Amino acid sequence: MLEVRPTCENCNRLLPPESAEAWICSFECTFCGDCVENVLRNVCPNCGGGFMPRPVRPSKNLKGDNYLGKYPAGTTVKHRPVDTAAHAKLSAAIGKTPPEKR
Repeated sequence: MLEVRPTCENCNRLLPPESAEAWICSFECTFCGDCVENVLRNVCPNCGGGFMPRPVRPSKNLKGDNYLGKYPAGTTVKHRPVDTAAHAKLSAAIGKTPPEKR
């Protein structure tokens, strides 16, 4: 089950569970859309993968108790600002390869 992390790992922007601005990689590294586009250029600094929009967990019990009330969003902040020089090297090396081919 997705952890639904509360903030962008780079800029620490709040990304509440209902946010459409949250993006994740396959390891759930979580970043805001601004950082994904303008800083990371769709290259995860932690694994090298690409990003997809984070799904929104329903806030109400619409079916089978699968909602935030039973499965709340994570509260642990993982603020790890990106080393832009190191990331520029990683992005230059793999950034032109589409995420599904990395």
